[in-house]
Amino acid sequence: MTQETLIRCKWAGSDPLYCQYHDEEWGVPNHDSRALWEMLMLEGFQAGLAWIIILRKREAFRKAFKNFDPKKVARFDEEDIQRLLADPGIVRSRAKIEATIAGARIYLEMQAAGDDFSGYAWSFVGGKPIQNTGPVPALTPLSEQISKALKKRGFKFVGPTIVYAWMQAVGMVNDHAPNCFRHKEVETPAENLGSAIHKRFAALGGIELQTPPRKKSHRKPPTFE
Repeated sequence: MTQETLIRCKWAGSDPLYCQYHDEEWGVPNHDSRALWEMLMLEGFQAGLAWIIILRKREAFRKAFKNFDPKKVARFDEEDIQRLLADPGIVRSRAKIEATIAGARIYLEMQAAGDDFSGYAWSFVGGKPIQNTGPVPALTPLSEQISKALKKRGFKFVGPTIVYAWMQAVGMVNDHAPNCFRHKEVETPAENLGSAIHKRFAALGGIELQTPPRKKSHRKPPTFE
């Protein structure tokens, strides 16, 4: 099997950047609070646009928004807004820029109150990804619920369709097509994921990869309420 013969979700098409994003990021469970917030902000910038536009501008977005460090973004003022509005590398929407700055402040408020953003987000799905094997919806009752909860906290550009796209991107739901080669890999529990990736890349390139030995962990698994 080669990269050309891999069966992917149809939306990935043939664009190299899209294929890489599909193969390496989309649908992989992400539990990093800052990264989850960054993706939610980027999904907000996507509103009314195609995701490939945001993907092509992502590095410019990261440079403009200080690598989406909430502490730095929360301190942005009018001078920063004017700088961003003059930056051709990003989507120059005042409303979306201001929503991102406000979103950083909300993130920090939650953090100060002991509300971990990752724990908050994943609590909506019981701490584990929803495995979808049916048609891919644009939104769901759950995304509507999360949208309302985010809006109540003050977040903007978090409508149910944007929220569902975010859930797909960060792995809260596995929406890879059942016949997509990534569906099973994403579905695989984290402790076995390395082995699955090892086998795939070995099959693609005929390369014998070394899998590092697993260390024993005495940590208790996280609980979700």
